[in-house]
Amino acid sequence: MKRRAFVNKTVAATAMGAIGLPFNINALGKEKKMQKKIKIKNTNSNFERESLFPYRFKGSAVTQLWQTAAWLQSDSGVSKIGLGTQSPLWSDSSVAGDHSENGANALMFAMSEKALQLAKGRTFTNPVQLLDDILPEVHAYGKKITGESDLRMTFALNSLVCVDNAAWLLYAHENNIKTFDEMVPEAYRPGLSYRHKKVASIPSFPVGTAIEKIKSAADEGYFIMKLKTGSKGTQKEMLAHDMEFLSNVHKAIGHYETPHTKDGKIPYYIDPNARYESKDTLLRFLDHAKKIGAFDQIAVIEEPLREEDESYVGDVGVTIAADESAHTVQDAINRMEQGYGTIVVKAIAKTLSMTMKIVQACHERKVPCFSADLTVNPILVDWNKSIAARLAPLPMMDIGLLETNGHQYYKNWDKLETYHPRAGAEWTQTENGVYQTSKSFYDQSGGIFLPSSHYEQLFEEI
Repeated sequence: MKRRAFVNKTVAATAMGAIGLPFNINALGKEKKMQKKIKIKNTNSNFERESLFPYRFKGSAVTQLWQTAAWLQSDSGVSKIGLGTQSPLWSDSSVAGDHSENGANALMFAMSEKALQLAKGRTFTNPVQLLDDILPEVHAYGKKITGESDLRMTFALNSLVCVDNAAWLLYAHENNIKTFDEMVPEAYRPGLSYRHKKVASIPSFPVGTAIEKIKSAADEGYFIMKLKTGSKGTQKEMLAHDMEFLSNVHKAIGHYETPHTKDGKIPYYIDPNARYESKDTLLRFLDHAKKIGAFDQIAVIEEPLREEDESYVGDVGVTIAADESAHTVQDAINRMEQGYGTIVVKAIAKTLSMTMKIVQACHERKVPCFSADLTVNPILVDWNKSIAARLAPLPMMDIGLLETNGHQYYKNWDKLETYHPRAGAEWTQTENGVYQTSKSFYDQSGGIFLPSSHYEQLFEEI
């Protein structure tokens, strides 16, 4: 850099510092706005129970979901509310099995409260750093109160979603960030650079679902559906039921056509929820799929094997997805090395911060991702959709994928929809099995930066 230019840069930088504007001069001599340091002055929490029509998976069922809210206030006086949906059964079935449904939820909520205590008085520059700082201690606390020495990391991450979301909203406000794209740190933007105009809405059907319901969904325009397998009983009984189920599904909808896949056929998304005790069981299931002509329509099989099973699955002929077992970015990398062809990401279950890191790791290894649900509320659907709309499609697709099943299981879904600050917006509605993620969706960031009057009322006495 020439001396005169250097002097001009230095004078400008000094002036910016004098009036309180953060600045940085990088190696090329360009001014770059620095992230603001944010100190968390006060915290609070609350939750609401929402009843479900029983959702059966992992050999059990969920009949209610706690909607948690974390309130963070910075020392500048600004406060933001982050939402979360708890699912102890999904995140650690051992904890769910050892406690009542309310008891397991109470334990997870206690971990959210612990995270808020750890955050209070802490200074951070971005939420990823904040999560990294408090996650180990929250996980350790969870082990203590649940009595589970091997408590799954996902249980801790699930408890942190509301805190992490509040931190992102506070971060956006303090740094004058107006859009989701701007909020994503530069290091994670490559993996979230796609812009789908449409995102498939994937409903979920539990074990034992009547085939008529699945056919009805296909008739309504849904072209990819999550089919829960891993039936109750012994491995032999389970496999027999799963094979029969696939046969019935394929007979009912296997001939349906869709413009959203390369071969024009309806794809199957199968989730045994880690019920297959060996790779051989999986291979026998796939042999049956070949026999009935359904094999080529299997888009993905999610978590067929137990988490501790390190079998290589890159040679089974279909894409195998990691979900619960990909707790952290390192877990996701390990699964990719074991031949898993896609990683299911859940910003609404494992935090947005961890999800960004996982997505970027997959992008660097050219492994696709897609977004799945935790049966979350409508506002969180759009947090999840914000990720789904920016992920490159799976090989056999030309569209973004988002499992969203809340409308199937919440008894008061219609009421929950009214809590969304952009309720009724085009991109909140499913039409012919897809969400329209057009310019307004990106311009308004799915409405996630807007306050919800309902959830603000939970803290109106503060």
